[in-house]
Amino acid sequence: MEDIQHIKQRFGIIGNNDKLNRSISKAVRVAPTDISVLVTGESGTGKESIPKIIHALSHRKHKKYIAVNCGAIPEGTIDSELFGHEKGAFTGATQTRSGYFEVADGGTIFLDEVGELPLTTQVRLLRVLENGEYMKVGSSKVQKTDVRIVAATNLNMPEAIQKGKFREDLFYRLSTIEIELPPLRDRQGDIHLLFRKFASDFAQKYNMPTVRLTEGAILLLQNYPYKGNIRQLRNITEQLSVIEKNRTISALTLQEYLPNHLTNLPSVIGQDKSQMDFANEREIFYKIMLDMRSDINDLKKLTLDLMKNNGEVHENNEHLIRRIYDDIENTSPIKSEKSEVEIISVNQTETFQNTYEDTEIIEPSFSLQDKEEEMIKSSLERNKGKRKLAAKELGISERTLYRKIKQYDL
Repeated sequence: MEDIQHIKQRFGIIGNNDKLNRSISKAVRVAPTDISVLVTGESGTGKESIPKIIHALSHRKHKKYIAVNCGAIPEGTIDSELFGHEKGAFTGATQTRSGYFEVADGGTIFLDEVGELPLTTQVRLLRVLENGEYMKVGSSKVQKTDVRIVAATNLNMPEAIQKGKFREDLFYRLSTIEIELPPLRDRQGDIHLLFRKFASDFAQKYNMPTVRLTEGAILLLQNYPYKGNIRQLRNITEQLSVIEKNRTISALTLQEYLPNHLTNLPSVIGQDKSQMDFANEREIFYKIMLDMRSDINDLKKLTLDLMKNNGEVHENNEHLIRRIYDDIENTSPIKSEKSEVEIISVNQTETFQNTYEDTEIIEPSFSLQDKEEEMIKSSLERNKGKRKLAAKELGISERTLYRKIKQYDL
């Protein structure tokens, strides 16, 4: 049996998530058999990699491997595509055609989006699974095929069965072995690895420097829900690679490329509100703001150095210096008595000369819980106590808001 890391390298799979490794390991173990496999997982999770692994490690590897997207073939022609048809079977059938099950005899067929198959086609597929028999459209002759079937779906199959959209007996025949691929949001540690791989690929493709993320942007990237999973992350990376001139991407820049942002807080963009951990999201938000604050403090220190070296400050620059010191205090959501910076009057050069050595830039220090309580209280006041509106504004579920109100006794 091949090593899991070697398998991932061979098939271009990136990540070290335990769930992902278990799914790959399961595919490796089942590959030598002829058991039918159903691969489940959300759209964009890379389900197409599993049947390739299974086929490549099976005794069928020297035979045909055919991937069929069942959702992309019109209902009226799906039977002809899969099982073939006889000449004259329907309008436009000018000659006999072999279907995928005939062409792939001895090999493997991957039925992607198998949940989209019409019920009549499901009956035909069930017969193939049971005894390897099928008939071409317009023919009464039974033909045999020896094909290994691997199917995939992003549907909730029990729900589809309950609604009468999928045959229960076919589901059990397809899912002798079920392999589930985790969504990207459950592979948080792999997200930055995937981003770096995509960024490198696009840099080579478009002949430009590779984009990189700041620490705040990495946190934002890792906490986005990715409804489109790996496919969505790849698209975001390509957009950043092509559009942004600055090859170092900040959290504020990245925010513009993450769809469905519900508030101005980058940490809650697009999150599933019912699953959001409020305290954790606030931590990310304040981390980003701290990074911005650090940049402001660096600018302040540079200004003080210039003032010391020159020994004086011209009056026509006074408004600029005051803006550096004052504006961020008036606009930043991070406000704390402990984060006040000693302001030196630009009109008093002598005072500045005497006090410069005692001047200290103090990094902001605050409790995330205090800020969380303050934000909830402010939102409730703005929405006149209406919890539903406050929860929507904060980007959290009403249940989470109720729990926080009780926790802080608001």
